[in-house]
Amino acid sequence: MRIPMLFRFSLYGFLKNQRYYDPFLILAFREKGLSFFQIGILYGFREICTNLFEIPSGALADLYGRRRAMIFSFCAYIASFATFAVSKSLPMLFGAMFFFGLGDAFRTGTHKAMIFDWLRLQDRLDEKTKVYGFTRSWSQMGSAVSVLIAGVLVFYRGNFTDIFWFSIIPYLLNIINFLGYPPQLDGNRQSEFSLKAVARLLGSALKRSVQFPPLRRLVFEGMGFEGMYKASKDYLQPILKQTALALPFLVTWGESKRSALLVGSVYFVLYFLSSFASRNSHRVSDWRGGDEGAAQFMWWIDLALFALLIPALWFGWYPAIIALFVGLAILQNFWRPGLISRFDAQSTPDMGATVLSIEAQAKSLATILLAPLLGWLVDSVGNFSPVGIVGTCIAVVILLAYHSELEADPSYSPE
Repeated sequence: MRIPMLFRFSLYGFLKNQRYYDPFLILAFREKGLSFFQIGILYGFREICTNLFEIPSGALADLYGRRRAMIFSFCAYIASFATFAVSKSLPMLFGAMFFFGLGDAFRTGTHKAMIFDWLRLQDRLDEKTKVYGFTRSWSQMGSAVSVLIAGVLVFYRGNFTDIFWFSIIPYLLNIINFLGYPPQLDGNRQSEFSLKAVARLLGSALKRSVQFPPLRRLVFEGMGFEGMYKASKDYLQPILKQTALALPFLVTWGESKRSALLVGSVYFVLYFLSSFASRNSHRVSDWRGGDEGAAQFMWWIDLALFALLIPALWFGWYPAIIALFVGLAILQNFWRPGLISRFDAQSTPDMGATVLSIEAQAKSLATILLAPLLGWLVDSVGNFSPVGIVGTCIAVVILLAYHSELEADPSYSPE
């Protein structure tokens, strides 16, 4: 029986997000005695590794086979999970982050390009925001299921090590899933390796990203929105831990069990609502007259959420903090499909994975800068309010840039 490709794309996202360690990663690092600055350095190092391999990996995928690139990516992830599971020192954690960054580099952009190529072959390119949003919704649903499994594992086993071992299983299943992708989605694959061909495609994509104003602006937007979200989202974990420890009706349970219960519950709701947001992101674009109008509208929401986080984090209003972090996650899932659609609209089919890898690299660069900065500020201030302050500043800068663009060109239209 032939499995429909939309099912395979959705299965990929569902299995990819079976990262059972994800809701507990900062808690695991804190358990090992790391400061928030050291955690930020680890995050930054992961993004540096991704950055080093990001654009070349996209070019290699476009030229020599996207399925091969995806399989290599998931092998690197598996190596990362195994290293995390056995790590007992900071150098080993850096090794795990290296493999994880390598996996991210060969994955980001590549699978999206395969989806868009499939839509072109099906003559359904006008549905790209809707279809990508649908497949992404299954990624978020995978995260919702994942966090329930992770919560049960931590609750009953009382440690964070086992969840890394269990994360390997769905990644092996995804490798099997890739083997069923049709050869047409590999792109215009070359029969022999040519460093010159990689450099030529890479140079062409970089030149377009720098010299073409709409694409250049998209790169900076992605850095601001995605980079800040990626650097800040995991601060929800220590907030949830503090909240769990303060709940009187959980006092009879140990610290890890209390954390597992609250983290699992909140992240399940977060991912479930994120799935809904991703699936319906195209409706925001329709309502705002296109992806550009939707993006500007969502920047205003982003500004409001981060601005409200400042007093909430400063005064320790835990229910409000949790609600605002969940709101940011939902907003990011409304935002992401439209952003990817906007990037695809400004690129060409022969460099689809390369241009999307440039987008991912720009996001990584922003995270490299923001993650250690946020960690240092949190350690220095003694609370998490810098997360709200930095996020607010970034949103203000982007919105001022939008305003300046409109003032410079009165005839500008997001259509």
